[in-house]
Formats: sequence, C-alpha cells, structure tokens
Amino acid sequence: MELLDDSVVPERARDVKREAREFADEYIAPNAESYYESGEYPWEVLEAGMDAGLVAQDIGEEYGGKGFDLAQVLAIAEEFYRADAGIALTLQLASFGAEMVEDYGTEEQKEEYLRPVAENDQISGLAVSEPQTGSDLAGMTTKAEKVEGGYELTGEKYWVGNAVEADWLTVYAKTGESDDRYSNYTLFIVETDSDGYEAEHIPEKMGMRASKQGHIVFDDCFVPEENVVGSEGGGFYVLADFFNHGRVIVGGHGLGLAAAAIEEAEAFIDEREAFGRTIDDFQAVQHTISDMRIGFESARALNWRACEKVANNEDAGYWAALAKTKSTEVATDCAEKGMKLHGGRSILTDRRIARVYRDVRIPVIYEGANDIQRNLIYRQSR
Repeated sequence: MELLDDSVVPERARDVKREAREFADEYIAPNAESYYESGEYPWEVLEAGMDAGLVAQDIGEEYGGKGFDLAQVLAIAEEFYRADAGIALTLQLASFGAEMVEDYGTEEQKEEYLRPVAENDQISGLAVSEPQTGSDLAGMTTKAEKVEGGYELTGEKYWVGNAVEADWLTVYAKTGESDDRYSNYTLFIVETDSDGYEAEHIPEKMGMRASKQGHIVFDDCFVPEENVVGSEGGGFYVLADFFNHGRVIVGGHGLGLAAAAIEEAEAFIDEREAFGRTIDDFQAVQHTISDMRIGFESARALNWRACEKVANNEDAGYWAALAKTKSTEVATDCAEKGMKLHGGRSILTDRRIARVYRDVRIPVIYEGANDIQRNLIYRQSR
C-alpha cells in the first residue's frame, strides 16, 4: 500500500506532486548517499530542480514564478524529503524568506529581489536565530541603528540557511526598545556582498549534511532605508505569519522522512531471516510496523487538514503548530522503530535508515522547537 498516495491531496496539487516524485527518483535519491558522505552543497541537483520548475515557484506569476500555493509546496515537500532530507532542504531554502517580501514588500523590492529568485538567477535566505537565542523571536539582540539614508546592522545570526551561498537575505533585527517587546523588530533585505557582512559555514551537522547553514557577523553593515520589508516595528508579526505557513511545510518534511523509514523497515523485514523464517512472520515485528503506519497516517491526515486551515487563515497558528509537532515527532518515532527492526545493520553508515535516523532530529527543532509549539497549541486553544 503506497504511503504518499494522493487521496488526501487536493486535485490542484496532484500534478506537481507527480512531477516532484519523478524528479526525486531521478535526481535526489540516487545522489543522497554521496552528498551525505561529502557534505558538499548540491549545486547540480539544485540547478536541475530549477530547470524542472520545482524551485522557488511559490513566488507569484507576476514576478516570474508559478504561484504555487501552500498545498502544492507541501506536496513537493513530502516527495523531496522521502528521497533525501538534506538535498530537499537545500531545494526548498532557495527562496526562503521571499514570501514575506512578496506579501509585505514594495513593488520596487519585488522587481529587484523576487524576480531574480523566481527566475532562478539568484537564491535567498532568512536570518532570524542567533548564537544564544533560537525560538524567542522577541529576544533577539542583533540591532539595526537608524543612520542617514538607512540603518546599520550590528550583531550575529546563526543557523542561517544559505548564509554563504545566498545573494540576499531577509534579516530580522531589533529597531526599538518599547515595553511592547513584540513591536521592537523589523525585517530588512540585506545583500550578502554588503560591507560589514561576513558569513561562514557552521561546524558540520550529523544530519542533513547536503544543506548548509551559516554563522553571520554584522559589523556596521549598512542597509538602505528602501530595503525595510513592511514597516519599522512590524517584523515580529510578519515573521509569525510566515512561520505558520512554514510549519505546515515542515510537517511535510516529517511525513517524507517517516515514509522513508517505513519503506526501509518493510523492505528489510521481508528479506531478513531469523529462526528459520523471515522476520515479518513475527507478531512483534508486525505490531511495530502497524504502529509506524498508524502514526504516519494520523500525522498525514492532520497535516493536510492543517494545510487547508492555514491557507484559509482559520486559527492558523494553532493548526500549524499541531501539524509541525505531530508530523516531525512521528518521523522520529518511525526512524527509531526502523532502526530497532534493522538490528545491528542499523548502525552501518551506508544504510538509508541510518541517514533518516540522523536527519529526523533536525525538523523537531527548526521553525520553532516542538516544546515551543506545545506552548502555542495550549495558548491558542483557550
């Protein structure tokens, strides 16, 4: 029985889901192991994804994209992450932060920055987290001081996808000191070749090695006033809305990883023999696989329901947090159970299940750690 079938996927997203699967089978899965081993940035796969029209196409048609909606991006995420999480993250980060420019930016910003990303001439990124601050969006310390003609940024950002590779980033920085801590932050478009911008890759991760994150130091980095996204002091609220959409997609990351873990486990138990029979004959093994599928199907139903709710802005924060938490934790559980079923072979580094096991530790953290999501779920359900 196919795991990532399209029965729960809206009809408008089925064609792009099929295209994403074909691309993943041809370009992502065959290269997953080699890119994990090398830890190199998968430029060739990224360029192939661009040529296939599957990268940065959530940008609207008027700015050169295809205008993929949330369901279409989620459908792509499931398929890409099933093939390999590291390469998939690179492909989906190529336009990270661009949605906020499209929704809140000026027409001049959209033409100068969105269009090159949509046309795959540039890639973008988003800089929010800091070395000492992750999920507390109102606790960031990087400052943007008003100067003649714009702002000067001073501080550090961490865990920034494409910090080194991107042409420009959307950067979240503090511009105020009011008692309302949520109104003290502003978003800026920062070109990565600006004076005062220095970035380097962070130490290598145990998972998703084909995706590169960086550490940025801003040293009086000048940003012109026309590069403010939205209004001064409105950055927190723009970012919160952006993350609602992003968390639904991260749920898709979890679904793809969970599907990969189940596929590997089922293939292994059909071949592995013990005590004179294949181990799929043992009831304990059958129950483990059943539990994996129960978790997966529950998470997928929730994730696709949340997709519709968020797209319609119906209690978006609540549904996004539910989807992200459930799907990423099901992925972790499926990977753990898959490792158990593989026994000693699970620790061999060339095994797909071992790669999935390492990768699943990451989505439970990014886009807001799951403990923070539980805080949101409680508060927004009251």
